[in-house]
Amino acid sequence: MTMMKTARIHEYGDTSVIRYDAVPRPRPAFGEVLVRVAATSFNPTEAALRAGLLQSFFPAELPYTLGWDLAGTVTEIGPGTEGFAVGDQVIGRLDGGGAAAEYVRAPAAVLVAAPASIPLANAAALPVAGLTAWQAVFEHGKVGAGQRVLVNGAGGGVGGFVTQLATYAGAEVIATASPRSTEVVLRHGADQVIDYTAGLVSAALDGPVDTLLNLVPLSPPAAAALPPLVKRGGRIISIATPIEPAADAGVSAMHMVARNDVAHLAALVELVDAATLSIDISESRPLTDLADVHHLSETGRTRGKVIIIP
Repeated sequence: MTMMKTARIHEYGDTSVIRYDAVPRPRPAFGEVLVRVAATSFNPTEAALRAGLLQSFFPAELPYTLGWDLAGTVTEIGPGTEGFAVGDQVIGRLDGGGAAAEYVRAPAAVLVAAPASIPLANAAALPVAGLTAWQAVFEHGKVGAGQRVLVNGAGGGVGGFVTQLATYAGAEVIATASPRSTEVVLRHGADQVIDYTAGLVSAALDGPVDTLLNLVPLSPPAAAALPPLVKRGGRIISIATPIEPAADAGVSAMHMVARNDVAHLAALVELVDAATLSIDISESRPLTDLADVHHLSETGRTRGKVIIIP
């Protein structure tokens, strides 16, 4: 029996519950492929899953192998599976996890061809964060040319993609970020970067915006301070803390959860290969560092996307 390395949790808790287990290498079932993992990437939501905060709507079956983002090479084709061949390089979002391992069996229906213009491992940063950004900007935010857009939390993994996609859409982009992320956010196309650590965002904002895209958890006072920054008829889209504008503000608001969509993922790959969308990899860490990455995220010490190499 061929064994492989994984990063799993057997119970919910702090970072100490992440275990590095050797388990049998899986075989692909009907409609699946076996992928040799080049990398997965860390998403802060996975730390919430590990801590047990998502049980009410995402009850994971334990033991649970972490890793929602996948980039790798197809090594085996399951029965009844079409569209891929052994040797194909692919990426995808695995809603059931499993990519924090040397190999993973993945439904062919959630995979697309990996970008050809960047290292395969780097492409692991694209699925979860990229899909979230695409749907926030285009589907829910309806960002277009001539609009003013405020990206709250542009220095994170999703924020980098949101800033680039809003710029690509032709919007004027005002972004909030810490000083350590300012250079990267400007490189991603932001027209103005506001240091949120220096005081109220409203003090640095020259007039209201059409759309506010919130990407960070907020305290109640911080959440309440954002709606007045949006003009009447504008939109607030939040992927983190729900934001509720006053009933008479004339501003629509929604709290979104991204869905898996291979058409959107394929569109993102096209933008990467056209050099329109870049992937900011802040760190590359081995699988056995995953618990440390969770800890760094929970203490606010990660930036951009961290990829995990099995």
